[in-house]
Amino acid sequence: MSDIDRKTEGGREVKIVSAIDSFKGSMTSLEVSEAFEKGVRKIYKDAEFIKVSLADGGEGTVQALIDNTNGKLVKLKVNGPLMSETEAFYGILEDGETAVIEMAAASGLPLLSQEERNPMEATTYGTGELIKDAIKNGCREFIIGIGGSATNDGGMGMLSALGYVFLDKEGNELFPSGKNLSKVDSFDETKAMKELSECKFLIACDVDNPFYGKSGAAHVYGRQKGASDEMILELDNGLENFSKVINKIRNIDISNVAGAGAAGGLGGAFMAFLNSDLKPGIDIIIQKVGLEEYLKDTDYVITGEGRIDFQSAMGKTPTGVAKLAKKYNIPVIAIGGSVADDIENIYECGIS
Repeated sequence: MSDIDRKTEGGREVKIVSAIDSFKGSMTSLEVSEAFEKGVRKIYKDAEFIKVSLADGGEGTVQALIDNTNGKLVKLKVNGPLMSETEAFYGILEDGETAVIEMAAASGLPLLSQEERNPMEATTYGTGELIKDAIKNGCREFIIGIGGSATNDGGMGMLSALGYVFLDKEGNELFPSGKNLSKVDSFDETKAMKELSECKFLIACDVDNPFYGKSGAAHVYGRQKGASDEMILELDNGLENFSKVINKIRNIDISNVAGAGAAGGLGGAFMAFLNSDLKPGIDIIIQKVGLEEYLKDTDYVITGEGRIDFQSAMGKTPTGVAKLAKKYNIPVIAIGGSVADDIENIYECGIS
């Protein structure tokens, strides 16, 4: 008889918490949990089975949080990475004041074909449009996942959509894209949305890259966004210039702050211009859905993601869940659409 095929001590039913990430492009978090529940109930019909949708700040974050909080999905047309109209979305949680945004929904790499990828031209303007719409709908608290970007504009696009104006030495307004970072000489904040001073931004960020330099946004992520060697150097120089302009005007140095280089410098823009904190995505989501409360008196935890590999230990959903379960000595079962061979490190994080 397996451990799962029994009643626990004290005569109560087995309690299982399923806290799984979506299987990207295949199944939502909830669908994976429902499939797993069917299997469990074939063996143990009366188990208490609790399903908690999770994500790590990337794709599926909006859906996971609205699933857990009775929130609603808002769809709207915005400008995509190359300023062509695209349908994007964000979530508003049950409190009516918290917006959840995946920047990739408006400014993400999957929105472009391989041939279209060009971080010199791409902009985060559409991400700013999502924030702007949420503000107009009454939101003042924001959770923003910034993974999967197609951009390297230092956040200029997002800020432009919110009313900031970036100028060259002659006082001409610049289009907010990567190629213009090196031309920025000043910026005008007078037209920025007044409501921004009332807003707080919690940024789901799982990388610690600085704004520029060999470990910065352009050098580490530029190539996957379509940049050539020459583009990478130009983008890096542009980010350096932009950070110096920010420091000169706002007296904020983001050049070497961990996470400032996330999403092509978008992390740095949030730090410098908006009331923002950067935290690991899985930590934000776990706290927001109250996973720790569900784990009390739990016998087994089920977690997983589309592919379990060595990266799973680097702030991804399975090991984020396992670390919390380890605190309560709860066995953790992980399920993946595929499982790599190089996963020894995930066992150290608490997966049984």
